[in-house]
Amino acid sequence: MKTNKTTLTVVVMLMILSIALNLYQHYNSKSLTSKLKGAEKLFALNFTNSERDLLKDDVTEAIECYELIHEFDIQNDLEFSLVFAPVPPSYSPNFESNSSDFDLPQNVSLPENREDLCFYTIAELSYLVKNRVITSKELTEIYLNRIKDHDPELLSVITLLEERALKQAQQMDEEMASGKHRGPLHGIPYGVKDLLALKDYPFTYGSPIYKDQIATTTASVIDKLDEAGAVLVAKLSLGEFAWGDVWFGGKTRNPWNTERGSSGSSAGSASATAGGLVTFALGSETWGSIVSPSTECGVTGLRPTFGRVSRTGAMTLSWSMDKIGPICRTAQDCALVINAISSIDNMDKVLVDVPLNINLNADISTLRVGITEDYFKQDYPFKTNDSIALQAFKELGIDFIPVKLPEHLPMSVLSSILDVEAAAAFSHITLNNLDDQVVRQGKNAWPNHFRKARFVPAVEYIQANRIRTVLIDEFSKLFEEVDVIITPSFAGNQLLMTNLTGHPAISIPTGFSDNELPTSITLISNWYREDQILLLAKKYQDKTQWFRENPKGFSE
Repeated sequence: MKTNKTTLTVVVMLMILSIALNLYQHYNSKSLTSKLKGAEKLFALNFTNSERDLLKDDVTEAIECYELIHEFDIQNDLEFSLVFAPVPPSYSPNFESNSSDFDLPQNVSLPENREDLCFYTIAELSYLVKNRVITSKELTEIYLNRIKDHDPELLSVITLLEERALKQAQQMDEEMASGKHRGPLHGIPYGVKDLLALKDYPFTYGSPIYKDQIATTTASVIDKLDEAGAVLVAKLSLGEFAWGDVWFGGKTRNPWNTERGSSGSSAGSASATAGGLVTFALGSETWGSIVSPSTECGVTGLRPTFGRVSRTGAMTLSWSMDKIGPICRTAQDCALVINAISSIDNMDKVLVDVPLNINLNADISTLRVGITEDYFKQDYPFKTNDSIALQAFKELGIDFIPVKLPEHLPMSVLSSILDVEAAAAFSHITLNNLDDQVVRQGKNAWPNHFRKARFVPAVEYIQANRIRTVLIDEFSKLFEEVDVIITPSFAGNQLLMTNLTGHPAISIPTGFSDNELPTSITLISNWYREDQILLLAKKYQDKTQWFRENPKGFSE
């Protein structure tokens, strides 16, 4: 009797467990069906009940895969296996010669006030150092002192490299004394945006999350500038994770009006160059991060062709959009720097070995120059100065050819490419709830964009890149008709378009607005034809001399 009771109890318990399991499976099935319905609305899809039933097991497996991905240690420097190559295989830059002429000055004198040297161009300082009118060490010390005097107001420096810089300058002087001259950048002080690694020094990305990170390698572009003889004096601020001008040390200021920020994300690179804290600086651009701060601070910024300059040793934001380029006083200076940092390094897979072939003495009359008439006809802040600039180009002998950029394409769709790649590059910040430590918060800040991007399906990311191919084709057709396109710096979607297509652009000062802040205009050329926009920009700057204007309070 006792045994029968025990058996009955076991049977009852098994039945209850079976019913519970069935109910659990039924509830989970209904729950997953409900979740799928919600997801469909989120991603603009519409499946039938039978289709959802087929999906259930696959979705469960996918979630398990996501969890495995999340457990894998993926750092920012782990490269993407796919390589973006915007330039069509059939495209050739068609250089007319294989030589460069930088039109360097033949006679430069020392100013009475040595500190005025900090507003000389690279080309001018190069003459003085090469002819041993001043030593690299003397020049470096002047810049280091200016950083100590003025950076507390500008907040453009994250790490001062005084000891390293003086040692490097001393070496350059010793080489010069022995008859070794490395070229126009020999002994010239400069700075780099702190998303470039310098071995054994802080490598912060402008974020408190990485404030104590020490680089274990040196970026290829810094190695290139070391080889060219340039003297690195400082690592400069950037908007945290390459957005804006706010970093863990505060807001980087504009030398023309220190009540304002310097824009970003190459905030310190532009501010320090404009304020005479460095002769030039390296910045980076993914979507306007060279053009915007260069405009705000009244300096010249060159965004090179995608694949022209190595990104090895740089923080990754977007594998298919990141570019490193110079921020200088003049287009001539940008030519000297881009000449030094271009070339393949056998590490960055997107690099293409194409010569620069810069001739700043060439005849500009053969250039076919397009103008985005629709943009210039609009009302926008720089309209007056742009009109004056266009007249100056006409006086240089330029006849404009009207062109239209492909604004009919869904650019808001294409902007998601950056969000997705950036969210992947900094995925661990979202997954580990480190996003609360990011300085800027709110709807239009990285933490929210990182979260938002996780809801972009992989299929739609690929589709957006296929539309990107159409954009690239449209620009290929445009550059069949013209060599250079002149456009307002911020009109329409040209900044996003040309960053997605990988075309080079240069932003050059055009004077000042009514509130005494710098303005700019932008020149765009075909892939690998930086020589054409550098030439045209130099001719304009030789004529207008806006680069000789310096911010009050920093140049007196």
